[in-house]
Amino acid sequence: MSTHFEASILIVEDDPQQVRLYAQALSRYRLTCVSTGTAALAALAERVPDLILLDNVLARGEIGTTFLPRLKEAAAHVPVIIISGTLDIGGKLAALQGRNSAHYLLEKPVSLNDLERTVKTALDECGLGETVRSLRSLERAELVETGDRERLFTERLARQHELLKRLRSTNQRPNFTHLAAEFGVDRKSIRRDVRDLVQRGQLSAELLAGLDNDPDRDG
Repeated sequence: MSTHFEASILIVEDDPQQVRLYAQALSRYRLTCVSTGTAALAALAERVPDLILLDNVLARGEIGTTFLPRLKEAAAHVPVIIISGTLDIGGKLAALQGRNSAHYLLEKPVSLNDLERTVKTALDECGLGETVRSLRSLERAELVETGDRERLFTERLARQHELLKRLRSTNQRPNFTHLAAEFGVDRKSIRRDVRDLVQRGQLSAELLAGLDNDPDRDG
């Protein structure tokens, strides 16, 4: 059974040649490609990806940076990489500032090596990982009331983020007993984490079958 299940990327680009280049460079990921910001919003309503690649000049005269706030409102935790050759300095600064900003901006013609590296960094360090760091920072600064329940929630998100990175990077069936011991939790917690990630579409449902058929699982 293959458990390999890479991250999902929504590509918002109207140039077929660019789409082919991105598909070649990012073949290990699950890709959804649309040509307008309107279509991107519709795609987000169907399923939230792990990452968005956003061109600036799109089909039907739409402008990617105009849609950026709406994309971020629809999926605030999803990192966005803008790839454009049309933005001036002011436009670049505007796209990278504020609460609805992109995480990264790459200029066309984009180096595919730079694209691969930036995508991996965004997936590993932004999104869920960034959310965990923000919650921990608030707890340390005592800007929020943090009882046991809140701390457990933060630690569960942190554990899920680490599990996500590990389970996506291997074709081997994970050893849930070892994972439970490593994270200092029981196997029920690991199973719940995996189920959460599967339900969000971030891991393969095959992993659930592996858990349900595991003779060493908790009762």
